[in-house]
Amino acid sequence: MGESGWIWYPGDLELYYGMQQNFSRVERGYGWPAFWKSEGFRNRVAFRRGYALDHETEFRVYSKAVGFVLVGDRKYPFGQTISCPAGEVSIAIHAGRIEAFPSVYIEGDVVRSDAGWMAEDYAQPPVPAGRSRYFTRPEQDPARWDYSERSCLPVNTERVNGGTLYEFETELTAVLEVRCEEARLSGLTVYCGESREEALDLEHCYYSWRPDPETGRTPRCAVRFAFIPGEAVSLTAVHQYVDIPVRARFACGDPLLQQIWAVAEHTFRLCSGIFFIDGVKRDKWIWSGDAYQSLFVNRYLMADPDIDQRTLLALRGNDPMTGHINTIIDYSLLWILGVREHVEAYGDRRFLTQIYPKVQSLMSFCEEQLDERGFLIARPGDWTFIDWADLDKEGPFGAEQMLLAACWEALAWMSEALALDGTAFRRRKEELVSQINACFWDEEQGAYVDSFISGRRHVSRQTNIFALRFGVADEAQRKKIMERVLENEDISPITTPYFEFFELDVLAEAGQLDQVMEKIRSYWGGMLDRGAVTFWEEFDPDVTGPEQYGMYGDKFGKSLCHAWAASPIYLLGKYFIGLRQTDSGFVLSPRLEYFSELDCTLPIGGGDGFIRINWDGKTRNVATNRSGGVLRINGQEYPLFPNRQWISC
Repeated sequence: MGESGWIWYPGDLELYYGMQQNFSRVERGYGWPAFWKSEGFRNRVAFRRGYALDHETEFRVYSKAVGFVLVGDRKYPFGQTISCPAGEVSIAIHAGRIEAFPSVYIEGDVVRSDAGWMAEDYAQPPVPAGRSRYFTRPEQDPARWDYSERSCLPVNTERVNGGTLYEFETELTAVLEVRCEEARLSGLTVYCGESREEALDLEHCYYSWRPDPETGRTPRCAVRFAFIPGEAVSLTAVHQYVDIPVRARFACGDPLLQQIWAVAEHTFRLCSGIFFIDGVKRDKWIWSGDAYQSLFVNRYLMADPDIDQRTLLALRGNDPMTGHINTIIDYSLLWILGVREHVEAYGDRRFLTQIYPKVQSLMSFCEEQLDERGFLIARPGDWTFIDWADLDKEGPFGAEQMLLAACWEALAWMSEALALDGTAFRRRKEELVSQINACFWDEEQGAYVDSFISGRRHVSRQTNIFALRFGVADEAQRKKIMERVLENEDISPITTPYFEFFELDVLAEAGQLDQVMEKIRSYWGGMLDRGAVTFWEEFDPDVTGPEQYGMYGDKFGKSLCHAWAASPIYLLGKYFIGLRQTDSGFVLSPRLEYFSELDCTLPIGGGDGFIRINWDGKTRNVATNRSGGVLRINGQEYPLFPNRQWISC
């Protein structure tokens, strides 16, 4: 038996907190809830379990809900000690809650809320109850998340513009605590910013708060700089975060590369709370495209499967599907691919069993939009995103079809992982790839076009990168795309870290590691040259000064701490440190020629698995605590064994 913990209907915690997250955006004094359908949690749930007791036992049920405990045919209130005689006994707990999802905690020596309980919503068959490592004590309420806290003092103060500018060492997600005379506090305003310029612009900064008159605290927000007009006060930033341990460690002989890793890590941790969110200042929403990339970074940094699950469940919501995730077609497809990535990373068949029906129903929803060729067509109200770029999206859009092909393959893989037949899904992929090549491939240009309807025959990096990444292009086509698109300066370059992830991933898979390393150093290093302490939503080296903080027609609209900008962790971990997981274990293929020295630890799957490589320029030292590992160096393979070092000069 496991330890007691709070239990609820699976997915309800994610829907409840997901709604809170997507309603948390505040911009210049007004709230801005997300513009897509918000899924509700269940208000009434029954928890059931049968026991064969060999002796009398007692238990007690705690809950913030209304309801009762049914033991056999006798009812008991919550909070009362209940005695069960020896023998067969059926226990049902009926709980209802209007303002939050119903949850219960069962305390007892034998009867307790461990992993054996089932939950039902009076409409569907019972399913295993939801649980979390964050809610294990009876005095907690799962509808209130207890953040970890760390107090931070300003590292610099400056008298300017008739007030004081407070600078913190780095960007934080924090409550600001003001201490001063009571009379002064009542009329005081705190102006916050990710940049110095934003905090000093009292009209255009996103956040300005009047502290609570009793506590002196502001609401929680992103802050690096804070400006307070008038006389100086005592100011503390109380950083609030979900404590997800970092399991990776990276040190090398290159100060720039080491700093890029450290800033990417800080960026990613700020954007990894209850869920993966896009950024900590502007939206703070759960976007499927941002989350998809976060799954890959998580794998090489924290390797925490729980935040994967929470994010995927919150994004998907309940059936029936009535609109695409985040209203974006490609984000629905990336969600399906994200489920596969999570299961591959952690071997999480339990979660796959839970989520697979929603994968199927989402794919069925997408099928309603297929034309006679099997191409996915946007409906009125659908947003076709892919990237912030000049893309030809008229009619069937090439990049979307590449994603759809990958989803048919993912459906086949997931089906077979559950011992189901995936043949039909794999056949759908083959048929779609054939149609893609017939309609989108332009032999003269040696590339796929965005649209075959418009007549523009426009070639973009985005569509062709997806053709490479998701296995649509054959070997001959791949060679042409590499030469005529990715190595062609006349094709518009990628300008967002979002799509740099995909481009650099493709280049690294093709063995273009010199180019990838140069881009990591110049692009992310370029942000560091601008004084970045977290990595940005978008970076154009040609834009400088205050203008570099603008986006979407907003003076400070750019997020300066964005999850999709943390991809150097994934790129370094997979391609340069060289860790890949396989069906039978894992392979480490370090490219040590890119490091003068290296001391790196990376996680392997969930739990406490790890591999460490130490390289001082002469000697390689590799150690792991997991079986099934192989070290590949100079074309040779060497088996790795738990708790035994492999040393070579």
